[in-house]
Amino acid sequence: ESRAANASNQEINIQWYIPPLAKPSIYTETKVLLLYAYNTKPVKISNIKTFSSMSIFSGHLWIPLARIISLREKLSNLKQQVEMLMQSSKSLSSASEFISFLEQSETLKIISSKKPKMNVAQVHLDEKTEEMAKRCLSEVKALLSVVPALSLPLTEIPFDVTLQSIASLEEMFDPANGCIITEESLFNWIISLFH
Repeated sequence: ESRAANASNQEINIQWYIPPLAKPSIYTETKVLLLYAYNTKPVKISNIKTFSSMSIFSGHLWIPLARIISLREKLSNLKQQVEMLMQSSKSLSSASEFISFLEQSETLKIISSKKPKMNVAQVHLDEKTEEMAKRCLSEVKALLSVVPALSLPLTEIPFDVTLQSIASLEEMFDPANGCIITEESLFNWIISLFH
């Protein structure tokens, strides 16, 4: 069975369509089509002719290509910043673990299997990175909102920031590729923008 016919959890599938390169008018900007489909409950399709579900949704948005390219660059910079924060946090954590090990070598218990993977661990942002994230996410909100004119800048980050969530957003705004988003808090925020 193909992945297209099954979704064990909620997920958003994103694809981009770039129209054939006809000579654009000097008065209009180049736009690309964002195609999305998501399910809010697990789905298994065995026969597409008889399938109907109240938990599957799809849609599309025309978005200016220049804004997508600009946003992707900003998201790439944000991802690098989050990676640096994680590295410095990991270095500090390793140093404190080593000191703790020296002080309590006989009672230290290491349970490596229960530690979260680095890319899905929530990242504590410094003030500069948090402001950078709010600006990027406000732009995402403006691009995806049904009524962009009513889209106010964000005052707080609407989902758990992990390296994976920022990487997923960067992939989402890559018009050369599609992506699948499954992280629950990011999923919920994105589908709220589509309504």
